Amino acid sequence: MTATEKWPEQRPTALLALADGTVIEGVGLGAEGEAPGELCFNTAMTGYQEILTDPSYAGQIITFTFPHIGNVGVNDEDIETVNMAAASGVRGCVLKTDITEPSNYRAARDLDAWLRARGIVGIAGIDTRALTALVREKGSPNAVIAHRRTGELDHDRLIAEARAWPGLVGMDLAKDVTTGQSYTWDETSWQWGKGYGRQESPTRHVVAVDYGIKRNILRLLADHGCRVTVLPATATGEDILAHKPDGVFLSNGPGDPAATGEYAVPAIRDVIASGTPTFGIC
Repeated sequence: MTATEKWPEQRPTALLALADGTVIEGVGLGAEGEAPGELCFNTAMTGYQEILTDPSYAGQIITFTFPHIGNVGVNDEDIETVNMAAASGVRGCVLKTDITEPSNYRAARDLDAWLRARGIVGIAGIDTRALTALVREKGSPNAVIAHRRTGELDHDRLIAEARAWPGLVGMDLAKDVTTGQSYTWDETSWQWGKGYGRQESPTRHVVAVDYGIKRNILRLLADHGCRVTVLPATATGEDILAHKPDGVFLSNGPGDPAATGEYAVPAIRDVIASGTPTFGIC
């Protein structure tokens, strides 16, 4: 290339269309296609695989403010969802820089291939901190994230789709991510050189109601001497108390709490009325 020649311009292969008409172009990664969702942000510097598999993000497009996402690859251990049969909750991800080759001894594959396998649409080359400031100031907008390797992206149509998406209000997503049946959990936290352990001498019995629970929550309960019985989100108070627990744990989860509350609140009231210690997490 001579001094007078210009660098070739890279054609955008992805875009983020907001319901207010804002369109942000970038480079596509992960799965091809398009997905509507509520745009949110996460400021964590580590744990992107855990975030992308967190059921609480169902229905959302995650903006990562930290610029180095994907640099340690992904593995088969750092997954938070318990219900592997459920579709990926996250609708898409927005990154500052393109994904680099992984550099970590635990990496089993690169993030781009992993996103494709899970059907998660991604976009890179975005000023994610400016986008985060917009979300912080104006609230989480409805959006559509789209990726086409050909670069053929219809701005007006995608804006219209973002405006037409109903949003998370009134949407019960706990039923989409919860376990399909009850099970017992005894896995404890990961340790260097040992991996995950097992709780072999529990001293308490906790029933955990899964509205979108994460594996690490269950591991920490096991770390503290608990035998954990996990029940689906739709479990009634009678279902929960039939296990005669020492305590009842209520997980966090995605969607509109008012929608989930139609069946969750009566069950929780019954548990509290029984005098059983009840606790939860946000």
